[in-house]
Amino acid sequence: MRNKITIVGVGNVGASCALWLAKRGLADLVLVDIPLAKTMPVGKGLDLLQAGPIEGYNARIRGNADGSYEGTDNSDIVIITGGLPRKPGMSREDLVGANQQVIVDVLDQALPRSPKAIYLVVTNPLDTMTYLAFKHAGLPKNRVIGQAGILDSARMAAFVAQELDVSIENVQTVVLGGHGDEMVPLTRYSTVFGRPLTEWLSPERLNAIVERTRKGGGEIVNLLGTSAYYAPGAALAKMAEAVLLDSRLIVPASTYLEGEYGLNDICFGVPVKLGANGVEQIIEYALTADEQAMADKSVKIIRETIGALK
Repeated sequence: MRNKITIVGVGNVGASCALWLAKRGLADLVLVDIPLAKTMPVGKGLDLLQAGPIEGYNARIRGNADGSYEGTDNSDIVIITGGLPRKPGMSREDLVGANQQVIVDVLDQALPRSPKAIYLVVTNPLDTMTYLAFKHAGLPKNRVIGQAGILDSARMAAFVAQELDVSIENVQTVVLGGHGDEMVPLTRYSTVFGRPLTEWLSPERLNAIVERTRKGGGEIVNLLGTSAYYAPGAALAKMAEAVLLDSRLIVPASTYLEGEYGLNDICFGVPVKLGANGVEQIIEYALTADEQAMADKSVKIIRETIGALK
């Protein structure tokens, strides 16, 4: 039987994710959006389908009109990208009220049709919406995952490779914490060809890269007037690939914690092993006092945002 992925919300992020997934040839795709989108998912699905002969992929792609979830039954993965995008001057936390109802509506439609799916969330504020999705869905925590640190780590890696003029393949970076301006880049665990970044970069240059990573999403918002989409879409596709191939890929992602890192009742970005069951394992790093202080600050902001949920 062919794998199936439903993408709910086919604006910039959802459409980008669909393209990355189609090119991987891992699953058939069903594109869904709100009723106000009318036939837009149908058009995007048809456009992607027609690109198949050119790009050489064989995914069966359909888009649904008027908010329909027809054909989404028994999806292996449901990717939730729907929601209001961030605008210039807005924090991710400003989006809580607007996007809470989006998550609830999507799950109420998708869950009865795909009760065994892995649910990937990218709606902002990411950690809070992942927490909401986990609580509302009532699923095991391994099956509700937020796309967070994989994107932040990629941004940091891109900046490091650019700074050092080396191949991106030589760079490995680790960013934990909430998907926001108080994320926690772990520079001592980040390397270029096995050597820590501290041996490659001066403290000033390294701090500049860390700060640019933290503001990476906002930088793109200010340039585009809306949220990033190519990189978030690629990050979602990478996570879906790890699940469908049961590859046991270790990436930072937002997951529900029950004692790990000394935290409870929160979704927080930590390294996880992704496989067929979703989060197969949560991997704990020993944090220094400075790293713990950064993590505590990130936790405080997430808890405040969770407190804004109705």
